[in-house]
Amino acid sequence: MKYKFLDKLTQNLSELLDDKDECNVIIEVGNELDKKTFTAHSVILRYRSSYFNEELKNTVPDVDNIIKTITVQNISAQVFEIILKYIYYGIIDTGNIDTKIIYKLMIAADELKLEELSMNLESHLLEFKASWLKTHFSFVYHSIFMNNKFKNLKKFCNDIIVKYPKLIFESNEFASLHESALVSILKRDDLQMKESEIWDYLIKWGTAQNPTLPKKLEEWSARNFTTLKTTLQQCLPLIRYFHISNSDVMDKIKPYKKILDKQLWDDMKQHLILPDRPVLSVILPPRIDMIQELPPRINLVPEPPPRVNFQEKPELVNFQKFLARVNEPFSTIINEKHAAIISSWIEYKPASYSLTNNPYEFKLILRGSEYGFAPRTFWNICHGHDNTIVISKVKGTGEIIGGFNSSAWDKTKVGDFKANNSFIFSFKDGNIKNPILSRIKDINNALHFHSNKDEIGPRFGKAEFMLKSSKFDFTKDCLSQCQDSKFYEKSLRRNESKEFSITDYEVFKVVKKI
Repeated sequence: MKYKFLDKLTQNLSELLDDKDECNVIIEVGNELDKKTFTAHSVILRYRSSYFNEELKNTVPDVDNIIKTITVQNISAQVFEIILKYIYYGIIDTGNIDTKIIYKLMIAADELKLEELSMNLESHLLEFKASWLKTHFSFVYHSIFMNNKFKNLKKFCNDIIVKYPKLIFESNEFASLHESALVSILKRDDLQMKESEIWDYLIKWGTAQNPTLPKKLEEWSARNFTTLKTTLQQCLPLIRYFHISNSDVMDKIKPYKKILDKQLWDDMKQHLILPDRPVLSVILPPRIDMIQELPPRINLVPEPPPRVNFQEKPELVNFQKFLARVNEPFSTIINEKHAAIISSWIEYKPASYSLTNNPYEFKLILRGSEYGFAPRTFWNICHGHDNTIVISKVKGTGEIIGGFNSSAWDKTKVGDFKANNSFIFSFKDGNIKNPILSRIKDINNALHFHSNKDEIGPRFGKAEFMLKSSKFDFTKDCLSQCQDSKFYEKSLRRNESKEFSITDYEVFKVVKKI
């Protein structure tokens, strides 16, 4: 019979961590502004972490040949303190740790070669913190491609990117995107972009890596083209050249033909004239044109018990099964009854549609809690979409405030714009009884596209309904507004503050059911 006394062992090791008498390692963590010193035992560090084993081998002890000092700069003291406790007794209390700290723990554990910890934290984030990952999508995406780990997390992000490529390709951080991240996207057969657009962004990214290249292409030398070709050498083979239209080949590819292999360019020219004749170059298959579906939405299961013992080595999350869980309702803010009422307003019906005869379907384009609350995110995702409903939920009251825009959102434009059938509305306390409907009076001032799209998102009229934030997050301040009506029939919040904060918002494209 084998008896295991792991609880007692854990207790003794935790006591050893606090015992300073025989510590022979000093670990200086953080930078000058956030530096903290920890003590530890070399025998524990060497056997628990290959990183510390290597550091201890290469570190010269002090004059008494006793104490070795190790410096760790890229990890905060707060994060390292949690890791040190894990090293000694193998337990992480995820229930009492902020999600961003858990994410930083995962990155730090990988850097310190604590593979078991980093893999389990990755699984924890995917299974229990998917909403947080989507809300902080840009931050997550730009940080995970610095190494070759976190394959499940990378796939999670790329599964979103292929459906909504503008999240990355039109973000302010696109030029700083890590090459491995760009390559991983270009490899996807299901990337939902025209191949000529992918080429445009590839050139944009490549030239951004070489800021000394002349601004005007006609001023480029042969050396300039060689520089760009070298920068894009991992990406160029991933473009589906033979699925680009003839006009785009001549207008977009030809000016940069010097960065292509001569055989490839010759084959492309031949394909333009004789598309049925075989070529020597490899022809990649066309990308799969998927029918736009609702973004994956899942019922998150409750948090796990707060103490997670990694000595038991729980298996990694099966991510495909995770995504296959039952979907939530089409909206987290409104229900089918709200949708039926809004649909009747679109059709100028005097009475509301029932749940069975509503002729419209609301297709989700954007949800703040999934893709972030930055105003720029709204413009990047909703650009070009017409016939849209914007719905927001007011913090503290549950009130629903929204608007319908029959024309298209355009992030390139500034000023007042026309919408023939625009209206704004509110459901006090979220209740469908006695809603306020306010139709447009001056169709030429139905919408206003502000020049500062980093702070101002959708704006109906003067500010009859507007989502705004100076902190780049609609939930972080109280700048969203419903001002007195000037271009619409009624004001939506007559007896309450004109400014408010939101807890979530959604944008739907309204389409006729088939």
